[in-house]
Amino acid sequence: MTGTVTQIHVTPERGAEPEPVERVEAVAGAGLCGDRYFDESGTFADREGCDLTLIESEALAAVERDHGIDLEPGAHRRNVTTAGVALNHLVGERFRVGDAVCVGTELCEPCAYLEDHLGESGVREALVHRGGLRCRIVESGEISVTDRVEFGGERDGSDS
Repeated sequence: MTGTVTQIHVTPERGAEPEPVERVEAVAGAGLCGDRYFDESGTFADREGCDLTLIESEALAAVERDHGIDLEPGAHRRNVTTAGVALNHLVGERFRVGDAVCVGTELCEPCAYLEDHLGESGVREALVHRGGLRCRIVESGEISVTDRVEFGGERDGSDS
């Protein structure tokens, strides 16, 4: 299974607006350089396996189609937007995003914080089961827009 990175966003501090970047360094066990979770200051910083979050562009298109909610780039507060890869299938799997190797830890289900932050009623319900994927970064590397997201069917042997 192969997909593509279409957008990258980092949020420098808790509550700040996500900022688009063309490339970012993903650091094993820490997160993305310049992102609030790298400094352990994000809302869910105490949650294991939140080094990186991804969301499918196809899911965002479905939210707009099915619920009439158009989320601006980065408004979903996930780091990497992808195309052509079923992220829900990557829970417990090792995969590559650009030069970084990750393990999917859990679905990134939407929370009340996101809906409150956006001031958009219905966002939480619209993103249930399509809110993306939380990951641990297990091998550092650079991630750039247009990089590949590659999954070769290898299960992660460690506890996620």
